[in-house]
Amino acid sequence: MARKIRIIGVPLDLGQDRRGVDMGPSAVRVAGLLPRLEALGYETKDGGNVEAALAEQRTVGDPHAKYLKEIARSCQKQADWVKKTLEDGALPLVLGGDHSIAIGTVSGVSAWCRERGKSAGLIWLDAHGDFNTPATSPSGNIHGMPLACLLGLGPRELTEIGGFAPKVAAANTVLVGVHSLDREEKRLLREAGVKVFTMRDIDERGMRSVVEEAIAVASNGTEGICVSLDMDFIDATHAPGVGTPVRGGATYREAHLALELIADSGNLLSLEVVEVNPVLDERNRTAELAVELILSALGQKIF
Repeated sequence: MARKIRIIGVPLDLGQDRRGVDMGPSAVRVAGLLPRLEALGYETKDGGNVEAALAEQRTVGDPHAKYLKEIARSCQKQADWVKKTLEDGALPLVLGGDHSIAIGTVSGVSAWCRERGKSAGLIWLDAHGDFNTPATSPSGNIHGMPLACLLGLGPRELTEIGGFAPKVAAANTVLVGVHSLDREEKRLLREAGVKVFTMRDIDERGMRSVVEEAIAVASNGTEGICVSLDMDFIDATHAPGVGTPVRGGATYREAHLALELIADSGNLLSLEVVEVNPVLDERNRTAELAVELILSALGQKIF
């Protein structure tokens, strides 16, 4: 794993209806991210924010894929930035924003791998499947579609970023911690062949067993792993500042263990943390937890 890190903020909130998540990158920065990364021994630069449109300045457009053009534009800029970061020998650390930004992050990593004749694996830590399409989404919110888009299902404006699809293979894609799925998402996930570990799997097997298998699946034949962490993966008692909280998520220690195991693998290509919403938070608790989890993913140990 690279010893250089570039922080990339993506203050995009067009992918969902609850406002405030555009302030997530600032909240995580305020929680002391950069100095704590430097204290871990990383050469860290903050690249600032990718430009993102404001809802007040745009119209929704297609109600089945709201703000599609604006989200695609930001994700393309973000993908270019992520790819350049990897070319510079640094690890992209992406701060969201809603989960639609994962399309940009993973597209950039995938393009970098593709130029080298390689591919990337993907571990998606989330309460939700994010595997809807405009045809199945109950809301038309794109933050519920990014994983499907990365596997080639969805609007071409998003699936074809960089000129190719899919961005990752289903055989190397793992969804961990899900405990809220729409009916059509279940069908699409089964048809696609994505490996899904629900909270019941974690309850029965333990986080260690689940994440070790997830790492093995995502690493099999790939250059490394993209990790996408939606803060609603963690139970709302620990992470109240998220837009779509669901009871029964990972505990504080389970979340840290998952990221610590990923760090131990040494296979991390990119890390993103999304859906931190300071408007809904309590004294920046969720952003502070996000920083702690980032540090665990990057090798911080208890002893």
